[in-house]
Amino acid sequence: MNKRTPLRLLLALAGAACLGLAQGALAQEWPARQAIKLVAVFPPGGSVDQVSRLLAPHLQQELGQNIIVENKGGASGSIGAAAVAAAPADGYTFAVVFDTHGVNPSLIPNLPFDSKKDLSTVIVIGTSPMVLATHAGSEFKSFADVVASGKAAKGASYGSIGSGSLGHLAMALLGRNGGMSFNHIPYKGGGPLMNDAVAGHVPLAIGSVFVVKPHIDSQRMRALAVTTSKRAPQLPGVPTIAESGFAGFDAPAWWAVLAPAKTPPAIVQRMNDAISKVMKNPEVAKRLESQGIDVLGGTPQAGQVFIERQMDIWAKVVKENNIKPD
Repeated sequence: MNKRTPLRLLLALAGAACLGLAQGALAQEWPARQAIKLVAVFPPGGSVDQVSRLLAPHLQQELGQNIIVENKGGASGSIGAAAVAAAPADGYTFAVVFDTHGVNPSLIPNLPFDSKKDLSTVIVIGTSPMVLATHAGSEFKSFADVVASGKAAKGASYGSIGSGSLGHLAMALLGRNGGMSFNHIPYKGGGPLMNDAVAGHVPLAIGSVFVVKPHIDSQRMRALAVTTSKRAPQLPGVPTIAESGFAGFDAPAWWAVLAPAKTPPAIVQRMNDAISKVMKNPEVAKRLESQGIDVLGGTPQAGQVFIERQMDIWAKVVKENNIKPD
């Protein structure tokens, strides 16, 4: 610095130094000050809630601090995400989100937060295939039958858990890539969808492994394909869409933990380390696997890249297919 250094610059540098010291002190004391809140951005009972409550007691033991799970559902997870984006960036509030977080920016107009700028990724917990399935007495015996129907004058109907859900977008992407047309029937969640699918009221259904597999195991439904690039360990005999003539097709469901954007990096990293350790616990790993979740983990930076890529992929699908929320 020389004598001509502007006062404004000196003040800015001093402010940045003070902020850095404050964040450093905050990171050193964390998480001693108060309980940590995990905001599950969907109502009780679903996979986001179950993942949150699975992690909480183990994180509590790992961090030596109480972990509180608070359900704040609505608007495909955006209400809970907005609450976390607006929370103090002190390491005591985190969001547990689902793949809808990657779709909401392009699907829901006027979100009260910027998904890329107002939230930062702590860790991607894992991914899961979506399963395209049909009822036991269906005429669809293989994925090839679905393709043939989609290319016919009037494609088959399929149900998903709602307009703009990953299942809906995956089928829209498949149809566009393959020159096919299907009739989408949105449902208000996995329960109503499976009820109609098992009864044969809707010819095809697409849902997570967690939602569909029990009905496959009971032989009331038949799996035709999965949406991830690799086969599902829980359904090893079911082909991927990618290996069935649509190379490169990959549409995973996913779960992640996020923090307010200005949370000190040291706290984000420590939370990442704690969750990574918890996910290696045999009990936790087994429970996640039973829900069809393939543990991903990795650094906060890798998680941010993954989520932003999902946002970009599905923004294009939403726009090209003029998809609107329910």
